[in-house]
Amino acid sequence: MAALDSAFAPEPRRPLITRLTLSNFRSYDALDLPVEARLVALVGENGAGKTNALEALSMFTPGRGLRRADLADLARANGPGGWAVSIRLDSPYGDIQLGAGMDPPDGYAASTRRFRVDRAPVGSARAFAEHIRVVWLTPSMDSLFSGPAGDRRRYLDRLVLAVDSEHASRVNAMERALRNRNRLLEDGGRDGHWLDAAEHELADLAVAVAAARHETVSRLGDLITATRDDASPFPWARVALEGEIERMIPERPAIEIEERYRAILRDNRGRDATAGRTLVGPQASDLAVWHGPKGVEAARASTGEQKALLVGLALAHARLVTSMSSIAPIMLMDEIAAHFDPSRRAALYADLEGLGAQIWMTGADAGAFAELGPSARIYRVSGGRVTPA
Repeated sequence: MAALDSAFAPEPRRPLITRLTLSNFRSYDALDLPVEARLVALVGENGAGKTNALEALSMFTPGRGLRRADLADLARANGPGGWAVSIRLDSPYGDIQLGAGMDPPDGYAASTRRFRVDRAPVGSARAFAEHIRVVWLTPSMDSLFSGPAGDRRRYLDRLVLAVDSEHASRVNAMERALRNRNRLLEDGGRDGHWLDAAEHELADLAVAVAAARHETVSRLGDLITATRDDASPFPWARVALEGEIERMIPERPAIEIEERYRAILRDNRGRDATAGRTLVGPQASDLAVWHGPKGVEAARASTGEQKALLVGLALAHARLVTSMSSIAPIMLMDEIAAHFDPSRRAALYADLEGLGAQIWMTGADAGAFAELGPSARIYRVSGGRVTPA
C-alpha cells in the first residue's frame, strides 16, 4: 500500500469521466452520455434507471459492483444476454478508454466477462486500478452500524479494496481455504496431515487479510484525527477492528501471528466441527465505529446521526484513497440528499466539491440539488434515456 501524504508526494491524479456508454445494461438498450462536470446529478422517478447508471460505473472495480448482483442479472431483460459498459477518462496521461462487459451465452458455454483498456484485453478489473478508483454510498448501507457484522466486514473490505486492488483476491482465497477446512472437519478430520496443510494455508491468508484491514483502518483513523472538524454537520468517526487475530497485528510479527493462529485452529477443531464453521479468524471480525463528538457507539446514535456519520466516513475514505493511491476516486452516491435539510445539503455539496474528485449522485427530487454550484450538471433520467435537465 502507498504511504499517506508527505512533502514529497506527487500531486494526485483526478480522473474525469467524460463519456459513459452502455449497451444492454439493466434498463438501458443503448446510452451514449457525454459528461462535462465533476459534480453530476441524475434526477428521475423511482425505477427510471438512475441507480443502474451508477452500478454500471461500479463495474470498473474488482467484484460485482454496488448491488453485488450476479453478472447475468446485469443484462437487459429480453436482450441478447450480454452487456457492455465503456467510459472515457480525461487524465494527466491523456484520454483513456476503459471497457467491461459480459459476452452473451453461446450454447452450453458459460458467459465470459471481458475487460479492456484502450480496447486492448486485460486479465481482470484489477488492471483498472492504474487509472481509476471507485467508491460508493447507497441507501442499503444506512443500517450499516446497527446491522449484522457481516455487512460491516463487506463494507470494510470495500474500503481496503479502494486502496489495495489485490485485497479481493486475498479475501476470496481465504474464503476458499475456510471452506476446504470446514469440509475436512465435516468428514471427521481423519487425516491430520490434510488438516495441518489446510490450516497452514488458511493461517497465511487470514493474517494477510487481517493485516490489510488493520492498515487501512489505522490510516483512516489517523486521517480522521488529523482533519476532523467538530463543527461539521457530518461528524467524525472513531474506528477500530475487533477480532482475536486483529488484536495481535500491531503487537507481533506476521510469522508469529500465523503460528499462533494455526495453534488456535488446531485446538478448536472439535468445537469448529460441532459448529460447522471456523469460529475464530478474520471471517468473524467486526468493524467498530463510534460517533466521535458524542463518544457513543454508532449503533446507539439516532437514524439521522447515523446517516450523517456514514457520509462523514465516506468523505474521509475518499480523502484516504486520494492520499494512498494518488488517484482521486470516482464517488457514486445514490439518493444521497433525500433526508438532509437545505443547509446540510449545501454543506455536503461544498465538501464534495472540495474533494477534487468526480461525484455522481442520484435523486428523485430535482429540488434536492438546488444547492449545487453552477459548475455542476444535472441530467434527467427517464425511459432508458439520460438528457441534460
